[in-house]
Amino acid sequence: MCPPSQKDNTGTLKAAVGVLGLSTVALLASTIGLAVKENNAAPASPAVPAADTVAAAPSATDFVALKENSIFLDYKDNVCAGAQLAVANKLCADLEVPTPQAGGNVTKGYVGGLDVGTLKPHTDSYFQGDMCPVNVHWHLGTEHYSYGQYDENGKGPHGTADRPEWANRGLAAAGEKVRGGFHCHHYDEKDEKFTKPYDWKYCTNMEVGETYEVHWPHSSVGDCGTVNQYQTPFYDGVFCNLSMEQFVAIAVDPQNIASNVGVHGQVFTVVNDEQYFYPDMMRGMIIDKKRKLGTDIHYYTGSTTGTSRNNEMCSQYAPITWQVDRQCHMISASSFDKLCHDMLLQRDDMKDDLYPHGSRELVMDSLVANNAADADSLAAAADGAAPEEARNGNLRA
Repeated sequence: MCPPSQKDNTGTLKAAVGVLGLSTVALLASTIGLAVKENNAAPASPAVPAADTVAAAPSATDFVALKENSIFLDYKDNVCAGAQLAVANKLCADLEVPTPQAGGNVTKGYVGGLDVGTLKPHTDSYFQGDMCPVNVHWHLGTEHYSYGQYDENGKGPHGTADRPEWANRGLAAAGEKVRGGFHCHHYDEKDEKFTKPYDWKYCTNMEVGETYEVHWPHSSVGDCGTVNQYQTPFYDGVFCNLSMEQFVAIAVDPQNIASNVGVHGQVFTVVNDEQYFYPDMMRGMIIDKKRKLGTDIHYYTGSTTGTSRNNEMCSQYAPITWQVDRQCHMISASSFDKLCHDMLLQRDDMKDDLYPHGSRELVMDSLVANNAADADSLAAAADGAAPEEARNGNLRA
């Protein structure tokens, strides 16, 4: 019962709700009718493309082609062009003071037989010595030798190099245009990633399954941090800001050279497998502690390499520091092709380094410096411990 002061409005409320409900239903019906009418009046939808119709892929920008008209990449502005200092090869026997040569044996425990006195390789990172990479190139097979990693027991599409004659090894077969070196042990002809061809777009004369030794020459007198940093030939980069007079003056102390010029060396077997893709091989040795890349380094002083030198004809571009990764790694063919693409985008013309160069024969013990070092020997020296006994001449350390 309602209080005497209030009226009973229940009937009025029910009537209002009923009217509202009828209005809502009418509005909904009108909306549906209008939608049906517009749908019938609308033009037919476009036909769905046939299943075999493929949309054209957007065209990729050809960055290499853009180089030709770039004001930043004009070759005429290359201040390092022609900077190479002419230092001819010389018969090793005619050298008054024998210069240590490369590439040598980098097997753990190996030490060369050439006494170089107090001369030491640069064992810090190169950037800590104000050195920058001035070039990148690679060799077919390896010039260095690391037993169990890249040696005469390695495998590849065309085999590997034998041991040298002075250590039971012969030269490559007669008639080969490019002399190949040692190979890694990864290659498996039954595994498609070592045999499936890759469509090379920028590198030339490359092959999946092959072993290549990559070199990154570094210099403290390169045009570091500028558009002129990378050069072909690499000598132009190494000597970019150094005159012959300055070179002669600093070369009085060979340590000046070993502390200001160095090379990273790292060995790869190329695979057609994108899980091994690495996008930036321009900057130097790949260092990845988790995957053990660039962590087992052999330091020593040597020379420039290449097939114009052997155990009778020595390079006089010495002594320079070598930091060589003893391990062999797999890397995708696309990683190399990306590297070649990046090389083509430099101000200097690097086309002469887009293919593998020949490998120098392994340097004999008497021409390899006796100053080899690695992380273990450096740690022992820091602790004042006596170094391990050198294993001169033993390829199988």
